[in-house]
Amino acid sequence: MDTQTMINIAGGLVLSVIGWLARALWDAVHKLQAEIHQLEVDLPSNYIRKDEFAESMKEIKEMLNRIFEKLDKKADRS
Repeated sequence: MDTQTMINIAGGLVLSVIGWLARALWDAVHKLQAEIHQLEVDLPSNYIRKDEFAESMKEIKEMLNRIFEKLDKKADRS
């Protein structure tokens, strides 16, 4: 084989590998985009909103205050 044929074969192999890697990256990017889109859709239904969390924490604090007041009254009696 002459050198031009060897260069053509080597170049073809290199370009084939580069093409395969580019295709793999392209598919991975599209898969990630689909997963991010699905996360954006599922996120509001799976996690609590900030204002709902604040309301729940307010209720818990009120309950704890009532419990601590009762405990203080109980401690005062003894």
